[in-house]
Amino acid sequence: MWIDSHCHLDAAEFDADRAGVAEEARTAGVSGIVIPAVVRGNFSVVAELARGTPGGAYALGIHPLYIDVAREDDLAALRAAVVAAMDDPRFVGIGEIGLDYFVPGLDPVRQEFFYVEQLKIAKEFDLPVILHVRRSQDALLKQLRRIRVRGIAHAFNGSRQQAGAFVELGFKLGFGGAMTFEPALRIRTLARELPLEALVLETDAPDIAPFWLGTPGERKRNTPGQLPRIGAELAALRGIEVDAAALATSRNVREALPRGWFQA
Repeated sequence: MWIDSHCHLDAAEFDADRAGVAEEARTAGVSGIVIPAVVRGNFSVVAELARGTPGGAYALGIHPLYIDVAREDDLAALRAAVVAAMDDPRFVGIGEIGLDYFVPGLDPVRQEFFYVEQLKIAKEFDLPVILHVRRSQDALLKQLRRIRVRGIAHAFNGSRQQAGAFVELGFKLGFGGAMTFEPALRIRTLARELPLEALVLETDAPDIAPFWLGTPGERKRNTPGQLPRIGAELAALRGIEVDAAALATSRNVREALPRGWFQA
């Protein structure tokens, strides 16, 4: 069985058939789906969705792409939501948080403020974090060396040296649809050569669709049901059995998110 460590199942792209998408994934062998929040307004949405989805789990956080609509009192609301969720076995950590230096127009100072304050919340409650990492690896690492938490670096696309730094700090690295494209040489090399115990799998559905869902101009919606085929790509890259890849990556999610219901 597989665990999708990052899936935005609450996204509008799933409004028409959300339950069917989740059931399709479960039938395909996906036993767990981690649904991270991105703004204060969907804290309760992801929590309710995870509780109502077989295999669902959730994280709470403010995404760097949404800091233009976030307010500082959202951090107090996040802390209050965390306090309320601490007895919920479906609640696994703080996320999706981080830094994005790819999208133009985002204030880096404001991004870092929200990132650091959310790291502090994770540290206070001894919770793992799910990190958004896009052209921001070194800046993220700088704060992680100061505020020591663990978790998952989602959709990892850094250098081998940066990968090693995250792993040394106790992080697992997320790989998904981008790894399935043959031209993505750096990602594929990392997926092949990093220690297997450092890797987790994800879809980031409805985004980062694998190559078989079409060309960029016509790409179809990604879904958590694609995870087993993504896992098979990882197994092929590493020259291991598919079952071994499923076992190892699922175990790694359990290590990274130890509060998860999927510990059972």
